[in-house]
Amino acid sequence: MRKYDGVIFDLDGVICFTDHYHYLAWKALADSLGIDFDESKNDRLRGVSRMESLEIVLEGYHGTPLSDAKKTALADRKNALYRQSLQTMSPKDLSDEVRDTLNELRSRGLKLAIGSSSKNTPLILERIGLAGFFDAVSDGNNITRSKPDPQVFTMAAEMLRLPAEKCLVVEDALAGLQAAAAGGFASAGLGPAAQSGEATYSLHSFRDLLDIT
Repeated sequence: MRKYDGVIFDLDGVICFTDHYHYLAWKALADSLGIDFDESKNDRLRGVSRMESLEIVLEGYHGTPLSDAKKTALADRKNALYRQSLQTMSPKDLSDEVRDTLNELRSRGLKLAIGSSSKNTPLILERIGLAGFFDAVSDGNNITRSKPDPQVFTMAAEMLRLPAEKCLVVEDALAGLQAAAAGGFASAGLGPAAQSGEATYSLHSFRDLLDIT
């Protein structure tokens, strides 16, 4: 008897990797505002919403106070730069390991969903060849609260028509693990999340999911 009936995946850093594209876009925006921005600051943006990320970037801003409208315009500019770079993505950005593991989980009868704060989720899935693959997609286009609030995962579970205790969340960011715990989900941590001590399971590779589901 299997432990879970569904698996909910974060997108960036789990299914594929777009961190570098995010970094280049935020770096370009920060440079235009005279703000120092590096990889370590970029790491603080993992798993949080676009506007919350902007506030972190603006911690180094010392110019004329910015109105809410100006901040929205800056966030839109960053997203335009990011989306432009995403056009270079292709199915080659989906590893064989991830593709094969997803197919194996599907063949075992598990329901699969995306739970991502990104509003660019549909574009990314289309570019890497996974448009229409998942049974449910909960993302920045249908949530009002970002991680560590559990909303994105609870909505995904509702779309799958499964209770939280029958779903496993797969995350690479601490905020995502905290969101999973807050929603009553077990979690599997990859990358930095695997070392945090807050994941139910720590994975060495994406394929390890086959051993815990």
